[in-house]
Amino acid sequence: MLTKKILSYKTKGLVKKNQVIRSSMAYNQVNTIGILFTVDTREKHEIIKHFVKQLETDGKKVEVLSYLPKKKENHEFLFDFFTANDLSFWGNYTSEAVLKFVDKPFDYLFYIDEQSNLLIRNLLAMSKAKCRVAKYDNCNEQFSEMMVQVPGKNQMKHLVDEMYRYTKILS
Repeated sequence: MLTKKILSYKTKGLVKKNQVIRSSMAYNQVNTIGILFTVDTREKHEIIKHFVKQLETDGKKVEVLSYLPKKKENHEFLFDFFTANDLSFWGNYTSEAVLKFVDKPFDYLFYIDEQSNLLIRNLLAMSKAKCRVAKYDNCNEQFSEMMVQVPGKNQMKHLVDEMYRYTKILS
């Protein structure tokens, strides 16, 4: 698909061009948190909901944006979402939700997916977040200031728990 090639090229340019000063900060000083993820299973949706509640209980303001692939169900319509249809032929997003989300200077931005996703990597490259946290993956290296490694597959709950644990250690 030509659009994906264009998006990949644009993403590389964004990584070089983005002038946001990135650094981690003590969790107790964090005010705003963003969460990006790909809609997958009902179980993953519940894990994300629980994580949002956990962060809000800690006094954090949390915003969530999810990517809804074709033929996937958007459970509850609880979170803002975008689809591949929100991407123009030239690799530009047309979704207001996406444009507002990437423009926010979150203290932490959690990318919660087992498999790296080109569309979300592009958003990570565009993001003004201070510290981007993702699962350890060679594809995510240039898009993350902190990566968490969890052994095996289908470890979504463990991944979220480890992301939370390691960011809290930064207090």
